[in-house]
This record gives sequence, C-alpha cells and structure tokens, in this order.
Amino acid sequence: MKNQNIACFGYGKTTRAIAKKVGSCTFFDDNFTQTSMDEEGNTLKNVSEFDTTHFTHEIPSPGFPPSHPLIQKATHLISEYDFFAPEIPFSIWISGTNGKTTTTQMVEHLLSDKGAISGGNIGTPLADMSTDAPIWILETSSFSMHYNQIARPNIYALLPITPDHVSWHGSIEAYFEAKLKPLSLMKEGEAIILPKMFADVPTNGFKILYENENDLATYFGFDATQIKFKGAFLMDAMIAMGIDKILYDRIDYDKINAFILDPHRQEEFRDAKERLWVNDSKATNIDATLAALRTYGDHPIHLVLGGDDKGVELEDLFTPLKQYDVAVYAIGANALRLEALCQHYNISCTLCHTLDIAVEQISQQHNHQSIAILSPAAASLDQFTSYAQRGNLFKDLVQAI
Repeated sequence: MKNQNIACFGYGKTTRAIAKKVGSCTFFDDNFTQTSMDEEGNTLKNVSEFDTTHFTHEIPSPGFPPSHPLIQKATHLISEYDFFAPEIPFSIWISGTNGKTTTTQMVEHLLSDKGAISGGNIGTPLADMSTDAPIWILETSSFSMHYNQIARPNIYALLPITPDHVSWHGSIEAYFEAKLKPLSLMKEGEAIILPKMFADVPTNGFKILYENENDLATYFGFDATQIKFKGAFLMDAMIAMGIDKILYDRIDYDKINAFILDPHRQEEFRDAKERLWVNDSKATNIDATLAALRTYGDHPIHLVLGGDDKGVELEDLFTPLKQYDVAVYAIGANALRLEALCQHYNISCTLCHTLDIAVEQISQQHNHQSIAILSPAAASLDQFTSYAQRGNLFKDLVQAI
C-alpha cells in the first residue's frame, strides 16, 4: 500500500503506530498551528489545510467523531481495522458498554497457552501487534466499528450495552448500530455471544443468546459456584470461558480463578479505622455504576457521583437508585445537575464539587456497616487526566484520613 498518500486524522498512539509501520504519513490535528515535520519524518498540518484530493487513504484516530470537519471532508476514509484487515489472523472481538477490558484480559489469560495476544482499545494498536500470533483478541469500541466496512471477527462477544457515548454517535440508535455492525459481516459458522435484546438482528453467524449469567452457565455447562468472581465480573469471566469452550471445548476453573483484576474496578480497601471503601473509578457510565450498586446493595452506601456525563440522560440512573439505602456526594462538571436530580427523586445529596471534599464529607458519616464507593457514572476528563488518576487520588485521600 502506497504510504505517501495516507492522511492520519489525529496525532495519537494509533495513527503514529500506523505511520511507524508503513512509513511517513501526513497528520492533521487541531493542535497543529503551522506545518512542520516530526523526528520520524511525518508531515504535521492543521486541519484547515486538509485536501482529500491529495490522498488515497484517510485513517481517523479512534474517537474522531463523525461530526468532525476532517471526517466530513474525507472521501477515502478507512478505519484502522479495515486498513489492516488483510493481515489480521483469526480474531476475537470483545465489545459492550462495560467490562470490555476485563473480558479481553480474561480471554488472553485463558488462551495464553495457544499464543493469543490482545490489542485494540485495550492499549496496543493493531499496527504494533504481531502477525505471527495465531489469535488476536481485540477490545473493540463503538468508535472503531462505526467506520468499519470490511474487517470482521471470527468470534464476536458483545457484553450488555446501555446508553453511552451518545454525544459522539449522535443518538442511542447510532451507538447500538455501531455495536451491532460486525453481525452484518460475519459468516456462517462464526460464533456471536449476544444479549437477547438483539436476538432479531440478522446475521449469517451463529448466535449464542444470553440475558444473564444463568443463561451463559446453562448454555456452556458452567458451575458458577466454582468461579470466584461475583457481580459484573462473573459475567465477564463466563463470556471469556465461553470463548475458550467454543474454541477448545474446555472449562478450566483454576485458570480463570487465577486471573487478577485491574485496579479501579470495584477495588476494595480499608482506611485506618477499618472502614470499607471501594475504588470504582473506571465506572464511567450509568450501567457500570449500577453494577457496583448491585454488588454492594445490601449495605448503606455513600456514593461519589459526577464528572463528564457525555450527554447521557441521567434519569436512567436515578430510578434504580431509589431502591438502595444510598447517599450521593456530587462532584465534577455535572454536580449541580446531580444535585437537582437527587432533590427530584428524594435522594440524599451533598454537593461537594471536588473529590477531596467528598471524601471528607463521607468520612464524617461512614461506619463499619456502610460502604463508601467512588463509582462516578461519568468520565473523568473534566477534572482529571484519566479515570486512573481519579481513582489513585481517591485512594490517597482515604489513606490520609
């Protein structure tokens, strides 16, 4: 493929990896004010200088929304996945609103003896993945699939999906459509682990439908009592084990139980007074927060909510909230909106604005029977560089009490 005619939209990890693999490219980014070159020989230009007639391929960074002027002007648009489609070996795609990363890691853990490697949204761009590996496990976002036209998985596991990234896609219908796009491309005999709500979506692939963990256990023959994970992680584990069962007809409880979860997902720790706190900073949307509430719902809960809610209707959170013994501590860009919703739904709320104040306020009420959870149902970039920075600060503030 002629690299001199490739335009990359956004100067990020994914597109820079592409340029490193194929040779110097032309990058267009809102942050570039004048034309220059980087140390690897790539040309860097402002988006206003883009002319689609100069290029044969235009590859957007994941997350470049359809509304961006570069996308609107492009006539040779191709996704990262489609660009590398001829090189992709047998592939397993993992998607869904929550649990993608954990499930991807679990599948890689279970298939490590088969030489499987993971990448995609989990952190390794496709350009950096070895084509010698027999299996690629790709955490695949709705952003990536929105632009796909050719690439498809051999196994597709779709975790439950709920409203998310509405402002990026333009509507919840467009978000669902992106998540379901692989079904239209898959072939007979290729397996799809799919929520029952999408049972009627047409595909040539073989659907394995589920609504909950019990459905997965029944279909694959799992004994849930032998799996150590609970709550949302139990479904992640069963989907990962289901993929192992599809491919190699095996069930290995010892191996899945040896998997260690990443930080910032229902990460439990105690303060100097032995009170339980939970760092669930990776809960960047409503469904993830509801999963945490289901896990700890038997206790009084002090819940830190707030951040960048990405345009989602928060009412979907507050109706379920009413069934719990919960007090909300509102932080971030949508704190006032959260406070108003709490008043409307008659839920206790302390307006904190920042995480340090929330921890201080919770500490005054927290005891050995209650649970204190940072599960924001919102992204972190309004006040932090990442959900990890938010979670680490939460832990530091608690340890300093």
